[in-house]
Amino acid sequence: MEERILSLSPGAWNDYELIDTGGFEKLERFGDFILSRPEPQAIWDKSLPDSEWKKQAHAHFAKEKNNPEKGSWQQLKKMPHNWQINYKNQQGLDLKLNLAQTSFKHIGLFPEQAVNWDYLYESIQSFPGEKPKVLNLFAYTGAASVAAKAAGADVTHLDSVKQVVTWSRHNMEASGLDGIRWIVDDALKFIKREARRGNIYQGIILDPPAYGRGPDGEKWILEEQINEMLKICSEILDPVNNFLLLNMYSLSFSSLIAVNLVQSNFKNIKNAEHGELFLKDSFGKRLPLGVFYRFRSF
Repeated sequence: MEERILSLSPGAWNDYELIDTGGFEKLERFGDFILSRPEPQAIWDKSLPDSEWKKQAHAHFAKEKNNPEKGSWQQLKKMPHNWQINYKNQQGLDLKLNLAQTSFKHIGLFPEQAVNWDYLYESIQSFPGEKPKVLNLFAYTGAASVAAKAAGADVTHLDSVKQVVTWSRHNMEASGLDGIRWIVDDALKFIKREARRGNIYQGIILDPPAYGRGPDGEKWILEEQINEMLKICSEILDPVNNFLLLNMYSLSFSSLIAVNLVQSNFKNIKNAEHGELFLKDSFGKRLPLGVFYRFRSF
């Protein structure tokens, strides 16, 4: 089986720009507002001086000393707590996405994922036969769910955090869509029930975190549970007309790990691709932001 090893980054995007990276930070523009945030992969030097970062940024996320994932936003210029940006591609996808400053440095959007939104939109539009049933696991604020819905899929969106599911609903409504099925649950528990019920999906999207918690405190550790999860996903994925998109962000993960995981759990894989997602800053430095494996039967 031939595979293409890819290194992918979103195309031109009016509402997003990675301005600079380095010193374990990144400087980004989302619409009209510029943010500086921690970035553990940016181990090189910044291209711009710190003074220029401070001059440009509307807000800076300062980490807590004892917990690098938590911290607080320091407002450097006036900007709203919530705002909205647009994403369009040449195939007709048009998303409106709501952003907000959170205590975990995130703002409700991972820009490198635009590559995956494009893939989902094109795959669903070209899907043979009736509209596919698509399951989005660890779906976060739902840009992938909204992209799949915009392409015509019957979408089930699952996340363990009620607040981000509500956020996803707002993204759907802002994009002028409706009809996504919302589920707040532990992903592994849910797909085990789906397998017992005999429910089948034509498309599955997985973007699991390195660590996480289910709604009842269930522990998720990527290295320990992703193999079991893919094994069960293989039971609920249509064996004939199908697609799967796996995305993982872990500092220690190569896309070859994704290859081995998927190929050991799924049969009759066609049109497989794997590789790395990245964003390029305005000085040409490429920031790696996760690995992916995807396939589709058509």
